[in-house]
Amino acid sequence: MNVPNKLTLSRFGLTVAFLAVIFARFPGNESVALALFVAATVTDYLDGRIARERKLITNFGILMDPLADKILTCSAFIAFVELRRIEAWMVVVIVARELAITGLRLLAASKHIVLAAERLGKHKTISQMTAIISMLVLLSYEQWGALGRYTFGWRLGDKSWLAWFAPIACWVAVSLTLYSGIAYLWRNRDLYLQDM
Repeated sequence: MNVPNKLTLSRFGLTVAFLAVIFARFPGNESVALALFVAATVTDYLDGRIARERKLITNFGILMDPLADKILTCSAFIAFVELRRIEAWMVVVIVARELAITGLRLLAASKHIVLAAERLGKHKTISQMTAIISMLVLLSYEQWGALGRYTFGWRLGDKSWLAWFAPIACWVAVSLTLYSGIAYLWRNRDLYLQDM
């Protein structure tokens, strides 16, 4: 197994660790969850870059890299529902889009067609990761002492700027997720319309 595929698989383990920590009850658990999520995000960046630079792109990587991303991001958003940080309907939109695209990719694979991630999907992933990281920083920055308060605690009105930014980032992520999903399904409609 090549290095990019190992990095992709490591993201599954980091997702499990992230979920265990975000719901744990120990001082600083949100900061540890943030570090784990950022580490998983870095593996996402590195596996694609290494695969392209070393020409190690495989069908396994083309299918599993987006799946690892989906599991990581959906797990984080679902955790935020449990923590009452995001509305459940927003997560339903995100999860439904990811399931629909995964289903489309499986349908394509059954016809010996590999659907790679598209640029709009990559922007969607970046917006989701930005929303998740901003929410995790919002949950944890007060644990960082003066550095956290100085960097993230300055106020806009009655709350910190991050308390404004994180929900807006979530709205952007949901909107881009919905739009990219509809666009991807429309562009590849021949795959599923011919079976109807």
